Amino acid sequence: MRTVIYPGSFDPLTNGHLDVIQRAAKLFDRVIVAVAESDGKQPLFTPGERFTLVKKAVKHLPNVEVDAFDGLLIEYVVSRKAQAIVRGLRAVSDFEFEFQLALMNRKLNENIETIFMMPKDTYTFLSSRIVKEIARLGGDVSAFVPVHVRSALSGKFTGRKRS
Repeated sequence: MRTVIYPGSFDPLTNGHLDVIQRAAKLFDRVIVAVAESDGKQPLFTPGERFTLVKKAVKHLPNVEVDAFDGLLIEYVVSRKAQAIVRGLRAVSDFEFEFQLALMNRKLNENIETIFMMPKDTYTFLSSRIVKEIARLGGDVSAFVPVHVRSALSGKFTGRKRS
């Protein structure tokens, strides 16, 4: 069984993330969306909230599962018996950082491949950080995230003073 890990903080999950997940699900027998427990980004959503948001978004995809992990990604990939890591690339600016990570992961375990996937062009500008900022300022994020994620964002920012 060909298994790929799609790791990330998913804070929050965007339609760009979903696009990569859906396309990976067509290429691999099993896709594990691995929600990072702590990645130093000071997430808006707790690990449990992020896990639940992702799980709800992919429930219609039979060969996709959601898991949480903490620690070294390459060790997690080996523990799940995966052959590859999939990473989304939105723009050239993403490439240098992702390339460095891929080379380091290869150094740690040369048997694990990293596959870069670009989202649809309509999502190349999209990032979780931008979505959070739009939501914080009261903007409409419905074109960028699933409905349940939009509701969760609204819940986080309702009652907060806009600044």
